[in-house]
Amino acid sequence: MDMSEAAKEIDPVTLEIVRGKLLAAVDEMGIVIARTSMSPVIYEVLDFACGILDTKAQLIVQTNGITLFTGTFSFQLRAILKKFGGEMRPGDVYMINDPYEGGTHTCDMALIRPLFDGGELRAFAIAVAHWSEVGGSVAGSIAPNATEIYQEGIRFPGVRVCRDDELVADIIDLIRENVRLPTMCLGDLNAELAAVRIAEVRFQEIEQKYGNHTVDRTFDYILETSEQLSREAVAAMPDGTYKAEDLIDGDGISDEQIPVCVEVRINGERMTFDFTGTSAQRPGPINCAYGALHSAVKTVFKSLVDPQGASNEGWFRPVEIICPDGTVFTAQKPSPTGWDYEGSAHASELVWKALAEIAPDRFSAGSYMSLCGAYVYGKDPKSGEIFVHIEPAVGGWGATSKRDGTAALIATTDGDTYNYSVELFEAKFPLHIRQYALNTAEGVGEGRYRGGFGAVREFEILADEASTYASFGRTKEPPWGLQGGAEGSCNFMEIESGGETRRVARIPYHALKQGDRVRVITGGGGGYGDAFARPAQEVLEDVRNDYITPQTARDKYGVALTADGAVDAAATQSLRAGR
Repeated sequence: MDMSEAAKEIDPVTLEIVRGKLLAAVDEMGIVIARTSMSPVIYEVLDFACGILDTKAQLIVQTNGITLFTGTFSFQLRAILKKFGGEMRPGDVYMINDPYEGGTHTCDMALIRPLFDGGELRAFAIAVAHWSEVGGSVAGSIAPNATEIYQEGIRFPGVRVCRDDELVADIIDLIRENVRLPTMCLGDLNAELAAVRIAEVRFQEIEQKYGNHTVDRTFDYILETSEQLSREAVAAMPDGTYKAEDLIDGDGISDEQIPVCVEVRINGERMTFDFTGTSAQRPGPINCAYGALHSAVKTVFKSLVDPQGASNEGWFRPVEIICPDGTVFTAQKPSPTGWDYEGSAHASELVWKALAEIAPDRFSAGSYMSLCGAYVYGKDPKSGEIFVHIEPAVGGWGATSKRDGTAALIATTDGDTYNYSVELFEAKFPLHIRQYALNTAEGVGEGRYRGGFGAVREFEILADEASTYASFGRTKEPPWGLQGGAEGSCNFMEIESGGETRRVARIPYHALKQGDRVRVITGGGGGYGDAFARPAQEVLEDVRNDYITPQTARDKYGVALTADGAVDAAATQSLRAGR
């Protein structure tokens, strides 16, 4: 049924009302998780996503959550349907976190609840959240030097965690005995259970008021309206083949750079993303599996065709994704995938880079890209309990054809997340923020429009003993510029201990003691266009804001300043004419 037929059968106003109620239901799911979870990375960072899918495993509505999660929903549900499809009943809830069954990494736990009405299976609710701990070789579960999935914590390929709305005791025992923070993990499990339960309540209310038939037609309306808009957007783009290449800065085991590539083909209303030629899966945990790859591609595609429209499976019907099995983007068991979000971030960046040529007003130059995840764990001296700290870092985005890049913004695949406020950071962890500022020292990509600045987040260890590990991307290959814009700057971490400062990027383990300091430093985005075309007054404003030095203004932008800090028009004209 096409959109017009659905609208003829049921008036468009009713369809929009039901659509709005479905969107409100998933938003309420997100509120429930944020208010009831126990992990700060969930309730403060908002490292989760929720959705409702139909019985064909098509995403109908979702929260504005982690983009890297929402593209995996269908794959994870299909895995559950394959295993339990013939025996589902009301009150069941299923749990899955297996990267090789459509997930991301083991810390991202998905709960799926079949939604029944009058004994009939009508839809599914899903919630995925990043648990702070799921066991494995290190606290936090995603060791940068892991060589197989078995080192990355407990893995559920799809199990029933609730029967008749009662938790399966054996599963709970299994979790409790295999994680370092059982109270927190089980609290997060209950938060997700509450979320999928409220989805059922709201869904049944909708069906009781409007009827099953109207809800079915609303599903059709949502999917096919989005499909139509998506096809129109693709058809408006120039047919052709667009390519991009990049290098991943090692896999955690080796510093050898990893070549990756994509070929994007536009043909009428269809768009194909072909990653053939990308390097084989690596021994270290930089790999991602096919679910994360699909999420990465869909994130960028959606930002191209309609960044503001509510996401659902209909938007992606014009999309084909090709990638052979066994690559760094389609890793096979037992390859580790702990830092999958770094691998998938490169996939999204490849697509972004390839399409920037045809959408310079929508796609920027290269960004810092990486989440720059730095784990710190140890024993809290106040409570005597283990603590695990992780948060995504903000960084600099690239410039576009219309404006400077955005400073200190979260990476693409992490969606609507935040990093901790200073107040909560210091309240929840034995850590003290010493500095949180823009990273102007490393610079940005110069251009008619310059890149956005990264950030410096420095904290001091207050625990007697602690440890850190980290895996940063974009540590050697800087963000790329567009149309003559300069490259941005790289990400890195500094550890200050015993009067010495060590600069690192991927580090499997480093002991810390009280008074040591850790600095997470993110890079600046790439520039757009000729830097000498940047208006002299805008360069002057950057100098006055302490973003750049007068010397940088002169050397990179051809702008000379007088002794009293004004633009020297004659000298500037001479500099720019004489380059």
